Formats: sequence, structure tokens, C-alpha cells
Amino acid sequence: MKTIKYIFLIVVIIIVLISILIRLPSFQDRLMSVVAQNLLASTADLNDDSLSALVCGSRSPIPSPGRAQTCILVNAGGNYYVVDIGDGSAANLNNWRVDANKIRATLLTHLHSDHISDLADLHLMTWINSTRTKPMDVYGPNGVESVINGFEDAYKLDYQFRNEHHGDEIAPINIAGFTPHTIDLNSSVIINENGLIVTAFQVTHEPIEPALGYRFEYGGRSIVISGDTSYSENLIKNAQDADVLFHEAQANHQLEIMKEALSSNKGLLKILNDIESYHTTPIDAAKAANLANVDHLIFYHLTPAPRIGVMERMFYRGVNEIRTDWTSANDGTMAVLPLDSDEIIITEIN
Repeated sequence: MKTIKYIFLIVVIIIVLISILIRLPSFQDRLMSVVAQNLLASTADLNDDSLSALVCGSRSPIPSPGRAQTCILVNAGGNYYVVDIGDGSAANLNNWRVDANKIRATLLTHLHSDHISDLADLHLMTWINSTRTKPMDVYGPNGVESVINGFEDAYKLDYQFRNEHHGDEIAPINIAGFTPHTIDLNSSVIINENGLIVTAFQVTHEPIEPALGYRFEYGGRSIVISGDTSYSENLIKNAQDADVLFHEAQANHQLEIMKEALSSNKGLLKILNDIESYHTTPIDAAKAANLANVDHLIFYHLTPAPRIGVMERMFYRGVNEIRTDWTSANDGTMAVLPLDSDEIIITEIN
């Protein structure tokens, strides 16, 4: 009993000391200094000796706490490429201390708002106080130039003000902004540099045309990203024998329940009816992965993204009967493919 009393007394004393210390300006200043040093000294470990992919946004436009809209960062040996950049995803990259100096380009699968809305924030983190030597390259389907021109018009004063405030050393005006690249599917290899080959291919997301998917090949490993699509034979063709397929998924059986609950809201009801036909169910995505002979399937761009465990079990109802090698993505889910290996490591960023 004496030992327990002593432990209790020590705990109380520690709590009291901490409560006193956190009120002292000198302690607060010291704590802030430590935080600042840690921010400057550390960046996320994205396994630069591999081909890897980090989910920086795992949901569709339907809100889900703790999830950003769609985004995947692909790392090919220390060169980073961001595929889509929806709302909240740039903040994730910042919070995870991803080294923005390693981001080489942004690739857009299509031009829906939940795939482009954080483009300006991504630009800011790769421009201010960076080592970039040119405007950010942005690849995308027909219309990408119009989107980029819109961002440029909206943010040209931002570029000017930051340059006037910080100067060319911190905010060089000559590299501010974007360089759009409209993808020609007749020349489907859009990037071939530093050992990385990126191939664009068309998927089915009517009435959006073209909507794109991407295949990344580096060091004998491969990652395929579906973008938004209904069941697509062309995706199956372009994902053949990939190590990892990131495939969007929509649980229509859950949408049916949502439609019953929201039947009095005609606007929302029409939206839920409209989207049923231009996404892929988890079961169909699993079937596509099997036909493509991919080693591991990761579901992302989840509609509606599960909020709790029981919703997740319901979302993937029937998938285990089709394949076993699959993962449901959260923000921070990462697939690491070591080079000269068949290993696939599914982990979470820390």
C-alpha cells in the first residue's frame, strides 16, 4: 500500500509541476523552439530506394471526418509525382512533412473539383523557399490548359504580392505558376526520365471524356492508379501484372440505403441516382484486379467513405469471396515496393 501511495504522490507532483511550467513564458518559448527545430529537421520517410505510393486523400466529395478528397503521391526513387489533389490533401502532405522539393509534377486523372481543388495549395508548398527551377508541370486530359489558366488568373496577385514581400530569393516570380501539358493518348507515355515510365490510358467516367488512369513503372516494379471509372476493360488491359492497383470504389448497396433516408431531398436523391453508373463497386473492382493479375489491390476514392468499422465491413461485403490480397485505404496508407524484389509492404505514414 505504501508503494502505491508513493507512486500516486509522485504522479500528483508531476502533474502539478507540468501545470505550473506550461504557464511560464520561458517554458512556452523553449517548447516552441523545439517544435520549430523538429519541423525544420525532419521530413517524412517515403522509402526513396523503392517505388512507393502514399494515399494523401481517400474519399470522394461525400464528407467523411479524417479523410481528404482524392490524392495519391507516387515516389519513384526520390522523385515524387502527385496524382490528383483534392480538398484537404495538400494539408496532409504538409502535416506529414513530405519534402516538397522532391515533387516533380502533378498528374490529373480528370477535371472534377474533388481532383483539382488543392492545386493552388500544392503550388504554394512547392514554390515558396523551394529549390524548384521552373513552374510546376501539370499533366491532364483535354481542358487542363483551361483549368490552369483559371488558377493562374485567380492567383496572379498572390504571386505578385508574395514576390514583392519576400523577394526573388524566397518567392521567385519567374517560376511561379504552372505549365500545363495536355495528354495525347496517341502518345501515351507522358514521362520517361530518371528510370521512371508513366503511361496514361483512358477509363470510363461518362459524361467526362477523356478520364484517365496512370501506370507507373520503375526499377522493375509497377503501380497503376484507376482515377474515377466505372468497370473498365481498358483499365484491366493497362493494369496487367502490376504489383499494386489503386482502384476507386463505390458501394451502391450503401447508396440505396442513403437514398431511402434522403428521399425527401430531391436534389440529393438525383445526385445519388446519377453517380451509381459511373463508379465501380468494390466487387467489380476486385474482379478487375483478378483479371489484370495484379498482386495487391488497394481501394481508394471511397464512396461513401466508411466512418466506423461496421460501415467498412458493409462497404466491402462480398469482396473476400473474390480475392484476399486487398487493402482499404485511409489517408496515410502507403504501399512500398522495394527494388529488385517481389515484396509488397502495406503500411501507414508516421
